[in-house]
Formats: sequence, C-alpha cells, structure tokens
Amino acid sequence: MVAEKMDIKISRKTESSIDKLDWDNLAFGRVFSDHMFVMEYTDGEWKNPEISEYADLKFSPATSVLHYGQSFFEGMKVYRTIDGEVQLFRPEENAKRFNVSARRMCMPEVPVDVFIESLKSLIEIDKDWVPNKDGCSLYVRPFMIATDPYVGIKPSDTYKFIIFTCPVAAYYSEPVKVKIETEYSRAVEGGTGFAKAAGNYAGALYPAKIAQEKGYGQLIWTDAFEHKYIEEAGTMNVIFQIGDTLITPISSDTILDSITRRSVVDIARDWGYEVEERKVLVSEVIEAIETGNLTEAFGAGTAATIAQISLINYKGVDYELPPVENREFSNKVKQEIENIKYGKIEDRFNWMLKV
Repeated sequence: MVAEKMDIKISRKTESSIDKLDWDNLAFGRVFSDHMFVMEYTDGEWKNPEISEYADLKFSPATSVLHYGQSFFEGMKVYRTIDGEVQLFRPEENAKRFNVSARRMCMPEVPVDVFIESLKSLIEIDKDWVPNKDGCSLYVRPFMIATDPYVGIKPSDTYKFIIFTCPVAAYYSEPVKVKIETEYSRAVEGGTGFAKAAGNYAGALYPAKIAQEKGYGQLIWTDAFEHKYIEEAGTMNVIFQIGDTLITPISSDTILDSITRRSVVDIARDWGYEVEERKVLVSEVIEAIETGNLTEAFGAGTAATIAQISLINYKGVDYELPPVENREFSNKVKQEIENIKYGKIEDRFNWMLKV
C-alpha cells in the first residue's frame, strides 16, 4: 500500500466530546480526542484503513499480544502556531523509528508515506482538539499490536496499526530528582532497548517505583554489565554540560534514539557549542559535580521536551545541581525548540509538517 492509493473509510462521531474538555486543566494522557485511525495487516499486506470514533477494542483472550508481547509504539505531538495553523514536529523521524521497532519486534513495517498520510488524515478531522496555548499540544500515540487468536510462540500473522490522540499540558511541572540505578537494568546489548517496545516500559516500572518511594522522580539507567556507563534518564535521553562541552550518551542497541535529543544536538552545534556523543562514565559525571564543573543536566524527550534534573543520587549520596534558573543552554534551547514548534520563529531546519 502507498499513501496515494489509500482509500480511508471515515465514520465520524455523531456528537463531539470537545465541549466537555477543561482546557485549563489538561492532564497528560487522560482525555482522548473524538476519533482514532485503525488499519489491519492480513495476508501479508496492510488493508482496510479506517477513521472511526475512539472506542474500546475487542479481542479474544488468546490474542497473541496479550501473551507474547508483540507490541510497540511511538509518541509525538501536534502544535497550533501563533497563526492558527496546525503542525507536527519531525513526523518522518517518528515514522522511521516506528519501522526500526517493527523490524526488531518481528512485525510488519508501515511505509513512511502511509504512516504520514494516516497521521495527517486523523489530525485533520480532530484538529479542533489541538490546544491554542503555549506549553500545550495534541499528543499522538501510533502503535502496533499482534492480533492472532492463537496461543503459540511464533510471530503473529495479523496485526493492527492504530493511532489515537489526546490534548495535553506539560509532562513535568517541576525539575526532577533522579537516582542512578546500579542494580536493575532497562536494556542489555542484543536486546530491545533501542525499540519502543511495550515490554521495555513494563520492566522499568518496578525499579522506578522503588526509587519513587525513596523520593526520586526518575532513574538514570546504566549499562547492564558493570553499571559503569550512563544510558538514559527515565524514559528520555540525557544530556550533561561539563565545562563548555555538552556530553550525551551515543545511541546504541540499549539506548532509544531520541528525536528530541538529536534536535537539541543540532541546535547546539548550529550555535557553536562543542558536543560529544559518546559513552559517558558515571564517575566522570559525579566528579564533575564534586568539582563544580557540571553546570547542567537534563532529559530530552517528546513528552517533556526538556526535563531539568535538580538532584542526582548515587550510592546513597544526594548531589544538588546548579539552580535551574541559572542554566543558560538548556533554558535557551527549550525556548528555541518551543518557538519553532509554535511558529514563533523561522523553521530553519525544516522540521515542521503542516497539516
């Protein structure tokens, strides 16, 4: 299937729920827009693309995804510009990463043009759900699940590709305290850490819960073998500024390749900052904190864009970081990306796609 030949069946919701929405109190991922996109994979091809009312799904108890976890997703956002236009942030990169996950999970890819056309068609119908307020956006969740009603360990023969959306406010309202994890692991070499597999997030919940009970909002994950190298911060990539240099763990098969992180790096280099994408030792970060050379630490991801880290715990010691208001680069780059998203400045990188 190619996008030019897509014949999307559209069944609009009779009465919109948008009038019930409290625009001033948007919770993240709790309220959903009127419609969703669904497409089925059978007989070796994608078929029956449809946009219909957002509704529950019906499955057999034997459905493959419930037992063997063939499931992955993407996360992206739609923004309303100061001119009232609606636009997506780097959707082709999400489409490419979606297919990276599909290959690793032994699931069928969705052609990039089909992915984009599906997105645009759904957002066009529900464009009134895109908030008209700084810091708010329409979150988009494309995902794929295995649907064979068969309890046997093999790749499913049938799948569903689904997209739904929800209006959201900021994910983190305050800087986060994090704990460097040295017991549990998020990913291992040769595993699925670079894919947005659902199981990756399930496995992270328990150690994150332990950290939260001790007062830390998130974890900084380390490598599974020695817990010597920093990998991710919660569900985001992580960036440090040590001296005049920005340092971030290089993407690998244990680290998700964050589109937001890549955008931060592109802007930093455009501004003339020195950026190192490499393995980052836990010890060098702690040493930089102790000597006063670490000036910034933040997560970069779709949900938060930039999530400031206020404190890092390592082996029972809490290390306070410099005040957020004094952090020149991360505050500036967050504003730069937001200005691009909301159409306040020129999109010099050609990142935005208008719907």
